[in-house]
Amino acid sequence: MLKGKEILIKKYFEEKSLVASSIESFNNFIDVELQKIIEENKNIEPTIIPHNIDEFKIRFDKIWTTKPEITEADGSKRLVYPIEARLRKLSYSAPTFIEVSAHINGIQRESFTTQVGNIPMMLRSKNCHLNNLSREKLIEHGEDPDDPGGYFIVNGTERVLIHIEDLTPNRMLVSKNSVGPSKFIGKLFSEHGSYKIPHSIEKLKDGLFYISFTRVKRIPIVVIIKCLGLLKDEEIMRFISSDKKDDEVYINLFEFVDVKSEDEALDIVAKKIGITQSKEIRVERMREILDKYLLPHLGIRREDRIFKAYNLCKILKKYIAVSSGEMGIDDKDHYMNKTLKLPGDLLADLFRVNIKVLIGDLLYNFQRIVKRGKFPSIKVVIRDKLLTQRIYSSMATGNWVGGRKGISQRIQRLNFIETMSHLQRVVSPLSSEQENFEARELHSTHLGRLCPLETPEGTNIGLRKNLSLLASITKEADAEETLKSLKDLGLKTIR
Repeated sequence: MLKGKEILIKKYFEEKSLVASSIESFNNFIDVELQKIIEENKNIEPTIIPHNIDEFKIRFDKIWTTKPEITEADGSKRLVYPIEARLRKLSYSAPTFIEVSAHINGIQRESFTTQVGNIPMMLRSKNCHLNNLSREKLIEHGEDPDDPGGYFIVNGTERVLIHIEDLTPNRMLVSKNSVGPSKFIGKLFSEHGSYKIPHSIEKLKDGLFYISFTRVKRIPIVVIIKCLGLLKDEEIMRFISSDKKDDEVYINLFEFVDVKSEDEALDIVAKKIGITQSKEIRVERMREILDKYLLPHLGIRREDRIFKAYNLCKILKKYIAVSSGEMGIDDKDHYMNKTLKLPGDLLADLFRVNIKVLIGDLLYNFQRIVKRGKFPSIKVVIRDKLLTQRIYSSMATGNWVGGRKGISQRIQRLNFIETMSHLQRVVSPLSSEQENFEARELHSTHLGRLCPLETPEGTNIGLRKNLSLLASITKEADAEETLKSLKDLGLKTIR
């Protein structure tokens, strides 16, 4: 007879799939992320347009994906099931459609729906034919009813997208610096759409705090705060330090006490990074750089500048606390400071890069025809095969955007347990040839999240891990719900 805990575990596995997190992540990619990526690339403006037109814009509107189908040699289309894709060496993928419109001088002239490519479909996801089928129906369609899905079929081969472990973006981690003029260094990766901007904070021998990001290298942080509209020294002091006698902050404020306006501060930074045009252009270009590349996860609009200034003060407060010994340095191996990239996130990265390639190709084809004196229809210049081939290529080879290799792997089918293990694999991006002792060690925060036993012998030890059987991964929606609950309890956003 089963005991209470055994009944609970049995019930858990009856109701929950081991790959539920991967399937949820892929569903989120299809339902939410695809549309977000299209919103980021909504308006396309060709540089070469016919002479009799003042303004021409191509707009992407809505994007959606249907259920997997194939086009036979005679041009007929029909639904395809995974077993047929495996046997006939086909890709189990679904056509993706997009609404496109052309606007001449602000008036919509052309609007149509076109296929933009094919996206490989994860088995058992929302758009998969196997979703919610009974055991009898699954057997009828040639499937193992106990197979959890969570993988793809590309050119007849079953491929799995590995979970990638990475440092959490948008959070500053302070560590000890073994080389360089600064004893401590604060690092933050700010993510917004296709941007991933590294920021670093240092304190040099002159006692000033410096920030570096993109082409802005080692600029005093107080000047940047003043560029963003927080001009009063008293306010800056209040946001950085509760101790009114904090000499470190006073030295920084005193150095730039003469800077009384945003334009003055912007001009100082523009000169330091080598922008040489007239003052108005210098200031405007500097504003653009700060809006786009300074903490873009907080927003890239003009209204977000003051919010960025408050956050810079908060970041500096933490850096001072760590460097003065009030707080300990951050542990990079603590799972609070890590994030897992699931198949949905990895496909979003791939689609984001390839949609830009498609737009570049569309503009090239359009402008080439315009140069010949013709005015083409947009439908003619969109090549749907381009996006499909690039996605298939990455899925088939495992070579991903950002130079990562081995993201997509051929699923191991030696036995059922090995297949389960492969579907739950977590890989660190660190090189297996370097020592990285601390990253390889078992951390106390792995308990209940990662399996403490399953890791290979040899160079990959501790870098290739597996999710625990009962581990589930929180989604962005869960974080938003938590934030909403906190706001209901009285949390306020400083604006």
